[in-house]
Amino acid sequence: MVLSSFDTSDAVSYHYDGFPPPSLKLELFYQSLLEATEAVARYDQALKNLPNSEILLAPLRSQEAVVSSRIEGTIATLEELVRYEAEQEDEDQPDLSHARNDVLEVALYAQSLRRAQEKLRENVPLSPYTVREIHANLLRFGRGHEKTPGQFKTEQNYIGERLGRKISFIPISPEQLPPAMDRLFDYLNQPDLLALVKITVAHLEFEALHPFKDGNGRVGRMLIPLLLWKEKIITQPHFYISAYFEQHKEEYLERMRAVSREGAWEKWLSFFLNGMAVQARHNLKKAEEMAALYESYKLKFRQVLNSAQGTEMLDFLFTRPIFQGKQAAGKFGISTSNRFRTKLLEAGILSEIKPPAGRRSGIYRFDALLALASSEKL
Repeated sequence: MVLSSFDTSDAVSYHYDGFPPPSLKLELFYQSLLEATEAVARYDQALKNLPNSEILLAPLRSQEAVVSSRIEGTIATLEELVRYEAEQEDEDQPDLSHARNDVLEVALYAQSLRRAQEKLRENVPLSPYTVREIHANLLRFGRGHEKTPGQFKTEQNYIGERLGRKISFIPISPEQLPPAMDRLFDYLNQPDLLALVKITVAHLEFEALHPFKDGNGRVGRMLIPLLLWKEKIITQPHFYISAYFEQHKEEYLERMRAVSREGAWEKWLSFFLNGMAVQARHNLKKAEEMAALYESYKLKFRQVLNSAQGTEMLDFLFTRPIFQGKQAAGKFGISTSNRFRTKLLEAGILSEIKPPAGRRSGIYRFDALLALASSEKL
């Protein structure tokens, strides 16, 4: 980027020597903290009550990938994502190099989030190395693959509007980045700080550092559920906040600028914690709707399929709302899967996207689940 061709008159520079914040006035964001704590706790209790949160909330993780990527201008639908994943799933080494760029980027986001969750389950600590690994997975292919995936920046980067030729924020210099990243993770490892406050402050600091050439927003949003899980605020790493950030994108950036410009940490905390409360209530509602959908279809599947494997088939569809016929055959056997598919199509539960032809499998869709997972209104 040639900086001289951009308007920097209103640009705010990173808050050198301003992290961690020397003191925070709790009374200025206490109500927001209280509401976020209560809302997230209620959401987590709902997760604990779900019979299998991995299965029931798998579609929400995919939708988070769609929304988080859309904030960066990457447009793909949930249906495009899960269809792409279905077409790649049975490959030992999925070929990610020939997809439409937007769908590929969203698929890489979903894969990166799943891999990061698996790493934490294996007790791999969050560290600068872990963050670089997430970034390397995220930018393996697509438009960011030439921007040094997995490597911290070596040139100054900027936040702004490329079309409007306007710079709004100048992140930390690459020379100052390594010690700043160490300070960030030292801060995250402090045991005596309020966990939600720590995560809120750390998220802004990560985005203000902007440690990579590209993908900083997506990695930063991905870290939020991982940090909530690491801090034992939630019992499963399913908390997605991108929808709130997308709806308040301009305020998000202005609150970040205000921290560097005037040390307005408390206003940032109020904004972020309010978002967590709003999103937690939305996530709770969506989790309850997912559970209700699952329970209602559990009875339908037993009746329609007349099989002890009815619930197994439902579980299969919750993790693959779009699937190839051969994937169901691999799970249930050719004869059983064909019978299940025929009955579900006749009952209007499944719809056919692409019919089978020769040796090519048909592709099918579980419409009710996709419709519910795709709804975004907060």
